Parts: sequence; structure tokens; C-alpha cells
Amino acid sequence: MGALEEPGVAVDPDRLLGLRHLAAEARRAASRRTSSRPGPFVTRRRGRGSETDDVRTWSHGDDVRHIDRNVTARTGEPHVRTFRDERERTTLLVADFRPPMLFGTRRALLSVAAAEALALVGWSAVADGGRIGVLALSPGEPVFVKPMVGERAMVAVVGALARAHRTALAAGQGVDPLGPALETAARLLPPGGTLVAASGLDAPGDGFEDALSRILHRVDLTILLVSDAFERQPPRGVYPYADRSGRRAVGLVGAETAKLSADARLSRLRAVGAGAVLVPAETEPDDLAFRLEGLDGRRA
Repeated sequence: MGALEEPGVAVDPDRLLGLRHLAAEARRAASRRTSSRPGPFVTRRRGRGSETDDVRTWSHGDDVRHIDRNVTARTGEPHVRTFRDERERTTLLVADFRPPMLFGTRRALLSVAAAEALALVGWSAVADGGRIGVLALSPGEPVFVKPMVGERAMVAVVGALARAHRTALAAGQGVDPLGPALETAARLLPPGGTLVAASGLDAPGDGFEDALSRILHRVDLTILLVSDAFERQPPRGVYPYADRSGRRAVGLVGAETAKLSADARLSRLRAVGAGAVLVPAETEPDDLAFRLEGLDGRRA
């Protein structure tokens, strides 16, 4: 097995497919706590909805505006239509596999942790009857799978994640800004859909908050902020580093600085109205599944 195929370095399709059972277990646990809304993310309700749920015989108290004229004329008895809530159930996952995500000091690369978190979200959306797709960002052309329904949709999503990640590991070091990519993803969704992106938010690009505001006018947005333990709590000391221009230097780094950096990123997201969830890369999917399912009913 080569270094690029080691667990935690490569995105393993079998592992992502197996997360279906973890997502189901987390959903069952969440349903025991609350059943007000299915799925891990808040969706937009459209009043009484326009999707017909059933046609039944009219009874006292029914709204006469809901009488189905065709069935009534055919049967000779008044019938009414009942409706179910119409919800935007189309979810597009965005996986950030750009070079800054190909880093990790414990358990897994940031990119691998991002793929696992998105797979958990995807399996939960499929179980809710929603449409699921993915846009995987890596150097070169992104990999896109349009939203579809059912288990076959998740099989396609998992295959795209694994394929894009292999490309990212073998590619160069060019880093395109994240903001325009997220705006492109939002345009691939119907209005009111859900965009879930997993990223460390490195190189977001100029006007990132403005881009998020434009996205939120069209779709719901949740960012899974993937973070490495070394980034959050590095041993205090002097470390060499290279900035984005390639200039090398040394500087003092402490745990306080790193914590402020992580908190600041979460605060920036929440300030514009986006959902924000910290995803530690060292956290096993077993624990992460319950954390993600717990987003139901609130913007974390």
C-alpha cells in the first residue's frame, strides 16, 4: 500500500458507504429527542404546501376551497384534497479538497475528515427522501454530481469524492479562492435548497462575507469548519512558516492565538447568517454523526 493510500490519507469509498449505518443510528437517537423536523438542517416550510397528499370524502369542517371538482363530479359525492408541507429537500455537498486541506497531524487529513462529515450529512438527507449531489473542489476542474434521490445518489456522491480526492493528492499547489466556488455551487441549487460545505476556509478570497450574503439570499448555507488539533492547540513555541507569497519566516505561536483564529472563523460565518459547525479532524465519525444530527432545529 502506497503512502497516498494509507487510512486517513486516502478517501476510502467503502468507509464512506459504511457511514450510512452511523447516520441512521444518529437519526434514531435524534428522533427520540425531537421529531418536529426531519433531517440535520433547518428547511424552509411553504405554508400548507402544494403537494397533494390524499383525496378523501368531504366531512364537516373541511375547507370548501379544497374540494376536488373532478373527483366530486365523477363520484357524485364531495371530495377534498389534503396537502402535505412542501419542503426544499435538495442538498448539494461541497467538498474542499484544495491543497491547504491536504494536511493533518492526527487520525486523518482535513480533506478526509471533510469527506466523512459530508457523507454523514448525505446519508441523512437520503434517508429523509431528499435529493443529494456533490461539488468537489480540487486543483483543475471540479467534480460535480447533480442532485438525485435514493441510495444510488449517495453511491455516485461517494465515488465522486474518492475520485476528486485522488486527483487532489496528485495535483499541484494552485489554490483558487473559495468564495466564487461556493457561489457557483449555490447556482446549481433550486431557490431554497441547502448548501453544505466542508472546508478549513483557507484562501477564501476577497469579499468572502459578501459572497456568503449573496448565497444566503438564494439557499440555506451551513459550513462545516474542518480543523486540525495542531491548528487549535499547538504547543507554544517558535515555528517556521511560509506565507501565501512563498516568503519564509519564523514566528511565535501559542494556543491562545490558535483558539482565537478558530473562534474568529466561526464568528465570521455566524455574523452573516450562515450555519457554522466545528469539525475536528481527529474526531471519529462515530462521534461526529451525533454532532451533525444535533443540528436539527437550530443553526449551530
